[in-house]
Amino acid sequence: MTLLGIGNVLQKDDGFGVYASTYLKENYTFNPEITIVNGGVEGINLFSIFEESHDILILDTIQIEDTPATIYAIPAKELSGHGLNSGGAHEIGVLQCLDMLELQGKELPKATVLGIVPEHITFDIDLSDGLKEAFDGYIKVVLGFLEKEGISAQLRENCLSLDELIKDVRKIE
Repeated sequence: MTLLGIGNVLQKDDGFGVYASTYLKENYTFNPEITIVNGGVEGINLFSIFEESHDILILDTIQIEDTPATIYAIPAKELSGHGLNSGGAHEIGVLQCLDMLELQGKELPKATVLGIVPEHITFDIDLSDGLKEAFDGYIKVVLGFLEKEGISAQLRENCLSLDELIKDVRKIE
């Protein structure tokens, strides 16, 4: 299983998937072990991950007309070929990865997008209050999804909080 966090941390809620994947990598161990990738805004450059992985859970925001912080689990194959753009070039690239595999006649990975509706996409290194409040619930949904796939999670000692993650990103940027 590969867990792929997608998004732009420079655009407020768009970075949600990156924060979620980093949070899981820093605060949990998994059995069996999983690969956690911060895909950021790499888009089409993530092709090898799609080519080499059999199961992928994509963590991202998704632009759907619904209440902010609403969570959707959508099989990625339902999005492939539709030119869906949920807010940035990175989503187009991720979907193109699936399209390219299909065009090459290669087996598509079992990929699911676990998307959350953003509240604000704007230039800021932070998350909106609504998505901060929904963060723990989203993490529980991810852990529940993994559990259904036969993957257990163990919380580490001395966990990093969401606010600490955001502060660390601000220091780097």
